[in-house]
Amino acid sequence: MRSTEVVIVGGGPIGIACGIALQKRGIEYTIIEKGTLVNSLFNYPKNMRFFSSSKKLEIDEIPFVCDQTKPTRDQALEYYRRVAQQHQLNLHLFEKVERIENKSISTETKFIVHTDKNTYSAQHVILATGFFDIPKALNIKGEELPKVSHYFDDGFYYVNQKLVVVGASNSAIDAALECHRKGADVTLVIRGAEVGQRVKYWVRPDIINRIEEGSIKAYYQSELLEITPSEVVVQTPDETLRLENDFVLAMTGYQPNFQFLNELGVSLSEDEHKAPSYDEQSMQSNIPGIYLAGVIVGGMKTHKWFIENSIVHADLIAQHIATAKN
Repeated sequence: MRSTEVVIVGGGPIGIACGIALQKRGIEYTIIEKGTLVNSLFNYPKNMRFFSSSKKLEIDEIPFVCDQTKPTRDQALEYYRRVAQQHQLNLHLFEKVERIENKSISTETKFIVHTDKNTYSAQHVILATGFFDIPKALNIKGEELPKVSHYFDDGFYYVNQKLVVVGASNSAIDAALECHRKGADVTLVIRGAEVGQRVKYWVRPDIINRIEEGSIKAYYQSELLEITPSEVVVQTPDETLRLENDFVLAMTGYQPNFQFLNELGVSLSEDEHKAPSYDEQSMQSNIPGIYLAGVIVGGMKTHKWFIENSIVHADLIAQHIATAKN
């Protein structure tokens, strides 16, 4: 069994920030990431551009030099790789945390972290796991078909295909526009009455213009009822339609791993947001020694927290651990 003061679960930008904050205070830590460095960002669409400026994505005041106002996925990957390398972070990549045991006795806090490769003992655990791994399901017949995906990578894959994109937020609109430009026949199915108001300000007019000119079809206040190998069934306000279809991109959003939080005993709000319980000054959950960092603190409110406004969690956590240690 390996021993460390703090295990950080998640090697994304916030996990990296937590490692740096602990390192500065002389606190031993291990970052465990199930995939590659900043795995969630790596799995973003290849041509994705951030809403945030490069300045707001910086960690530890290390300059994020970018030739454009809004950095691309590849530029962010290279920046965070450079940050991790500069700080020589203790990273364990391609190692998956399977369960965490709480072995705390009286005032002594101790956790046993089991991964698919090792076992660690730690006094504290920081959960910086984000939410990108678990998509919100449509819960309809045919969702399991191989033509259906909750993730988008490259529009070229859909050349000359009849594509339905479900959703009205940034991920759905970016996918719809890129696939349209690569020659796909794109149809948007949107539950609300309009394209999402939080869509990037330079993208929203583009999609609205494409819809108004008819090059992208959009059904508002509508939803998918069923997916078949050759069709989709769409319920609109006026009628039920059967549309010929090759692929479906269900860009319906993602959610944290609530099962993992429940198994640890972290309390969740009883409303639809399922927000975990934590102290805003320390980011410690209702379980002493378990801290939450990054977008995981928002529960289902995945639009509330981003890299730029949750990097501060790292210093709050590190300072609390350092104070308790002294």
